[in-house]
Amino acid sequence: MFRPTYLLFMFVFWTNAQYEWQPKDAVDEIRHKLDKINADNCGFQPLSEIYLPEDTVSHIPDIKDVVINPVFPNRTALLHLSNMALNRGFFFSYISQARFIRPAINDTYDPGMMYYFLSTVADVSANSHINASAIYFAPNMSYSPSYRGFFNKTFPYFAPRTFRADDFNDPIHLEKMSTLNTFTVRDLGAFSNESLTQDYTSKHYGTNEWYSKWLPDNVVGRHDTKTTYQVEIRYANNTNETHTFHGPPGADDIPGPIKWTRPYFDCGRSNKWLVAAVVPIADIYPRHTGFRHIEYPTYTAVSVIEMDFERIDINQCPISAGNSGPNRFADTAKCKEETTLCEPLDGWGFRRGGYQCRCLPGYRLGNTVRRPFLGEIIERATLEQYYSGVFDCKRIGWLQSKIVFPSQLDPYLREQYLEKNSEYKNFTPGLGSLKDSHINIHEVINAIRGVNPNNCNDFRKEDLQLLGDYGFGAHQQFANEAKMAVRLANFISAFLQISDPKEVYSGTRVADKHLSEDEMIGEALSIVMADFKIWSAGIFWDTNKFPNRTLFAPYAYKTVNYGRKVFVEDLARLNKSDEVYTNKEWFTFTKQRWSTNFDSLEKFYVKLKLRYTEEGGHLNKFEYYPTFYRAANLDHGYWSAPYYDCNGPAKDWFIRYAVPFFGWDSLKVKLEFKGAITVTMPLLNLDINQCPHKFYEPNAFKGTHKCDQRSSYCVPIQGRGYDTGGYKCECIQGYEFPFEEEDFTYFDGQMMEDEFMHMLHNNKTRYDTFKCRIAGAALPLSNVFYVMTLVLCSLLMWAK
Repeated sequence: MFRPTYLLFMFVFWTNAQYEWQPKDAVDEIRHKLDKINADNCGFQPLSEIYLPEDTVSHIPDIKDVVINPVFPNRTALLHLSNMALNRGFFFSYISQARFIRPAINDTYDPGMMYYFLSTVADVSANSHINASAIYFAPNMSYSPSYRGFFNKTFPYFAPRTFRADDFNDPIHLEKMSTLNTFTVRDLGAFSNESLTQDYTSKHYGTNEWYSKWLPDNVVGRHDTKTTYQVEIRYANNTNETHTFHGPPGADDIPGPIKWTRPYFDCGRSNKWLVAAVVPIADIYPRHTGFRHIEYPTYTAVSVIEMDFERIDINQCPISAGNSGPNRFADTAKCKEETTLCEPLDGWGFRRGGYQCRCLPGYRLGNTVRRPFLGEIIERATLEQYYSGVFDCKRIGWLQSKIVFPSQLDPYLREQYLEKNSEYKNFTPGLGSLKDSHINIHEVINAIRGVNPNNCNDFRKEDLQLLGDYGFGAHQQFANEAKMAVRLANFISAFLQISDPKEVYSGTRVADKHLSEDEMIGEALSIVMADFKIWSAGIFWDTNKFPNRTLFAPYAYKTVNYGRKVFVEDLARLNKSDEVYTNKEWFTFTKQRWSTNFDSLEKFYVKLKLRYTEEGGHLNKFEYYPTFYRAANLDHGYWSAPYYDCNGPAKDWFIRYAVPFFGWDSLKVKLEFKGAITVTMPLLNLDINQCPHKFYEPNAFKGTHKCDQRSSYCVPIQGRGYDTGGYKCECIQGYEFPFEEEDFTYFDGQMMEDEFMHMLHNNKTRYDTFKCRIAGAALPLSNVFYVMTLVLCSLLMWAK
C-alpha cells in the first residue's frame, strides 16, 4: 500500500518541478497574457491587455516576395489568410463597379445582403484555419437592393461577419462533440444609435484596429490615385468588353494591398485571440449622380479574414539569416549553442519545442542518436539531463578539405556507379523516357521542360498527358489553391440551397435575386488575381442549371503574376461537340461521381441574424434559424494528372483541381449536381521529391536521388521546383560529415546531381568523395593512443 502512494507522490513532484530550473522568457510572458484574458473579464481590461505586441507574429508572408522566395510550411496558413482577404477585396471592388458594364436603369446591380452573409460563411467553412471573415463598410457607403424603394440609398452601417462557433453543447448536435461546421453570422451594422461601444468605426469599440488600417479614406489631394485593373471579357455571343475598375493596391505599390493587425482578444464576439489580414475595397462614390466628373474612387469597406493566434507557429531560434526579426520569441530555444544550432519545425502552434537542434559544422551526433535533438524533448528535460551532455554533439577530430582540382574517376569505379544507375545507360530519348520502367530523371525533366508553345503541336495528344505519379505532392503543395476553389463551391452551394429568389418577406425587405453573370465572372477573376500560383479558374455550370442559360462557364486566366490585366472567356462560346466542357473527362467524372449519392457531403449549419429594418436598429433572427446546407470539402475534389494545354489561352504544363457544387432540384426535394469549380496551377512550380518512399506512394521520382545510401539518407528541400537536386544528403547514425565547412553538415542535392553528371560524361568529378565516413574518435589524441598501443603490442609480439 505504501509503494503506489510513494510513486504517485514522486510523479506529481517531478511534474510540477521539471521546468523550475528554466528562467522565464518571452513565451511565458505571452502565455500569461493569453491565460489572463477570457470572456468573463475581457470587458473590464485596459486596451493594452487586449492586444499583444506586433512582434509576437513573425515571418509574415510578404506579397512582394512570395513569387521569388519559397514560403515555409509554417507560414502557408498565413499566406492563405492574406490571399483570401485579397480575393474578397478584388471581388467586391469589381462587382461594386460592374454596373458600368450594364445599361443604366432605376435599379442596382449590387449583391443582396444574403450574398454578403453567405460569402463570409464560405470563407470560414472552406478552411479550418480561418476562424472569422467580415466585410466592414464605412458609414453610409453601402448600397443594397435588399429593400424596396432603397435605390441610391445607403445603410448607415453594414458589416456582415461570420465566425466559427463551438457547437459542443449545441442542441442541434446530439453527438456532444465539436464539428467545426456551425457558424454564427451577424450584421454588426445593426445596433442602436446610442451605443457607441457597438459602433465598429468608433474609438470606443476598442478592438477595431482592422477598421483604422484603411478607413476612413481621407485622401489629401487627388482621389484618382486608386490602383486600376483591366478585365478583357469575351462573352458566349462573341461580343467583347474591356472593363477597368479600381481595386486594392497592387503588389508593387507601397504599401502593398495587405495590412496585418496585432493579435487581439475578440471580446464579446468569438472570445478568441485572433490575427487579421485586412484588404481595402474600392468603389466609385457618390453613385448614380448622372455626372461622372464628380464621382471619384475611394475605399468604402475593408475585407477582414482572421485566424486563431494560438495556431500560428512561433520561432524560438536565435536571430539569423532566416530569422531576421522582429521576433519576440527569438533565442528562447534550449539548443546547446556550443555544439548545436536551432532549426524551426512546422505544425506546433503557440507552444514550446517547435524546433530541433542540429549539430554545428565540425560536430556530429553520438553513436546512439539517430536524428537531431527535438526541442520538445529538450524543453521537458530535467536540470541534470540538460547539463549532463545528453543534448551535446561530439566534436569531429580530423576534418579534411574538399578537393579543389577534381580528376577523372577510375574506370572500374565509374562502371560500378553506372551499373547501380543502369537507367543512364539504356533509356528512351524525349517524352518516351516517361514510359521507361526505371526513369532517367534528367532525361525526363529535360523532355518535359522541352515542350513549349512553338513545338507542342508536334507531339501526340497522349504524349502531353502525363501519368498521375508525375504530379505527386500536388495535393499538399497546392492545397491552399484548391481551397480557393472549395471556398467558391461552398458559397454557390450555400446560396442555391439557402437563398430563394421567390421568397416573400414581411415589410420592405426583398429576397436576393438569382446569381448573375457579373457575379460569377467576378468570382472567377478574383481567384486568379489573389493567388500567384493559380493561373486560371473557371465556374462550369451543367446544362440548364444557370438561370436563362443553356451553358455558362466563365473562365478567367492571366499571363503574368500580379499583373493588372486579366482575361475572361465564357467557354460556352465553343460550338464543336468535342470542345464543349460538359464532354471533358474531368467534368463527366465529377458529374458521375456526384449524380446520385450525397451522403458524404459536409453539412454546415448557419445561425444568421440580420438587421430588423433598413436603418439597422437591432438584430433579428433569419426566418429559417438555424439553417443548413451541404457542400463538398477539400477531399471531395478531383486532381487531374499533369497535362500540357496546347490549345488553351495559357500554354504550359498544368495540374487541375475540380470540386463540385450543388443545389436543390426543381421540386426542392433533393440535391442535384449543378456544376464544378476548377483551378489550374503550373506543374513546374511543384517541388519534386527524389527521396525514397514506401512502395505504395505514387511518386514517379522516388529513389532517384544521388546520395550514398550506405552512409547517408535523403531529406527533401523546399523551393527547388520541378528540377533535380531538391534534397540534401544527411549522414546516418554512426557516420560523420568529413569536410571543413562553415555553414553545412550535409551534401546539397544540386551539387550531387552536377557531380554525378560529370562522372556520367567521364569528365573530372568529385562525386566519389561526396559521402559520409564512419564516425571515428572525437579527438586526435585518442587516435595517437590507439597507434601507440598497436606499436607496443607489435613490439611485444616481435620480442617473443
